[in-house]
Amino acid sequence: MAKQRFSWTSVGDINAFFGLMLDNLAGLVLTVTLLAGVFGFPVNFAMHYMVPGTAIGVLVGDLLFFFMALWLIRQTGRRDVTAMPLGLDTPSTFGMIFMVLGPAYRTALGTDPSPEQTEAAARHAWHIGICCIVFSGLIKLLFSFVSGWARRTFPRAGLLGSLAAIALVLITFFPILEIFSAPLVGLLSLSIVLTTLVARIHLPYRIPGALGAVLVATAVYYVILGIEEVSGLSLLHSEAKLTWDDARGGLLPTEWTTVFSFAWIEVWRDALQYLPIVTPFAIATVVGGIDCTESAAAAGDEYPTGGVIAVEAVATIIAGLCGGVIQTTPYIGHPAYKAMGGRASYTLATAAFIGSAGLLGYFGYIYLCLPSVAIIPILVFVGLEIGAQSFAATPKRHYTAVALAMIPALAVLGKGMVDKVLSDPALAAAGITTTSLLPDNQAALQVLHLLYGGFIITSLLWASALAALIDRQLIRGSLLFFTCGVLTLFGVIHSPKPSFELFVIWPTTEPVPGVLNNPEQIQIVLVLAASYALVGLFLLALSRFTPDQTTESETHSLPHDHD
Repeated sequence: MAKQRFSWTSVGDINAFFGLMLDNLAGLVLTVTLLAGVFGFPVNFAMHYMVPGTAIGVLVGDLLFFFMALWLIRQTGRRDVTAMPLGLDTPSTFGMIFMVLGPAYRTALGTDPSPEQTEAAARHAWHIGICCIVFSGLIKLLFSFVSGWARRTFPRAGLLGSLAAIALVLITFFPILEIFSAPLVGLLSLSIVLTTLVARIHLPYRIPGALGAVLVATAVYYVILGIEEVSGLSLLHSEAKLTWDDARGGLLPTEWTTVFSFAWIEVWRDALQYLPIVTPFAIATVVGGIDCTESAAAAGDEYPTGGVIAVEAVATIIAGLCGGVIQTTPYIGHPAYKAMGGRASYTLATAAFIGSAGLLGYFGYIYLCLPSVAIIPILVFVGLEIGAQSFAATPKRHYTAVALAMIPALAVLGKGMVDKVLSDPALAAAGITTTSLLPDNQAALQVLHLLYGGFIITSLLWASALAALIDRQLIRGSLLFFTCGVLTLFGVIHSPKPSFELFVIWPTTEPVPGVLNNPEQIQIVLVLAASYALVGLFLLALSRFTPDQTTESETHSLPHDHD
């Protein structure tokens, strides 16, 4: 009998490649565009110094996941193994841009907009970003040793519920806003993505759906640009772009190699103030990595949890050491890529494309030619697929817990929209600030802020606690609420600080980084922690009168377990 050949590639890898590659490409475009558009960060500096190292992180991570998939194929003999997808972490991309890189650049720039000072400020922000990414990688490496325990401890409702919260809020809703800012292009691209990848209706000539969406939407984008030139109408929102000379000058960049002089170590002291900001994002990616492993297992691919977290840790550290400023993480869309028919080669192709785009510098031409609104509908598909998988892979009796996990994420939407309005210069010119609002409205904004802080971890703990209660595990539920209280005391969740920093409570008179000394904020934290403790005590007391029914709940399904 002929020996069975291991299958690590299929036709579906083409679709999966374009999905994962465009997802990563969108992250790179988003980083450069937001830094330039919001903070005035020099685009050329970002292209020459930040993009190559960031791309190297994707290159290393996806290569390691490719080899991990080959190992799983050989271990199981299965021909339908799908590699774990890896790319730039979307939540921390926003966090690094708006809470670290942008503020660090603005602070270093001061009031001197000269070219020399602009260059120096950009370099300072770059060095701080490197410190933060290396630190994030080290945190993740530490957590990789206990990730398997976490996966065994938390139920699927908690892991996948927090996953669904991320998917529907950060990966689906915010891209929808961008799509509707240029609907002539965005809605067309989204419709092609949903028609081909969700409804499974093939395009003519079997063109991959992700590729077809980008090609058609990009063509329409340039047709509309031509119409704007002729008619004078404004049909599209403008995007920060390079010139052709800038793109040509960015080929074979060598500036990023100055990272190996290790001059960035000198700014560690300045970077300390940002570490409490990046730490929750690093921890969140660990939770996300556990979610991803659980999601992949639900889809049939059992990867070692510690190995998955270790890969993202190593990829993040290497990215930072090469000048990258965005951490890498396993993408929570494994079921989506499996649904596309992806096997292992799509991660190999993504590693080669993204890595070479950054190192050879042709990303500049891609950034110049490809409109972001044509790419981001891929994110919407991934988010929807993850949300559906989160319910499909969870026991029906825990559906309510999955829904509960989405509540903290809604605070991200509410606070994001409110902050955008309140930051409008027109309101500042009129003297309108948050203190001008009615007390009830100020209190509502404060609640949004508290729910926003550490919302991923909050989602995980809330859903896990409710799942424990549904299974009549009152003691486990009480311990989870006690955990919420402890984490609240250090700002891991519900941090009242403006940038959600971690802290210790200490009665100092002067502002100290990492210390919470504001009496009003201390009271808020203590009240929240005490509230969680009170719930935990109630459940402990109730457990004295209610026998632990774990065994019974596992052998007898609850009413809403039935189809």
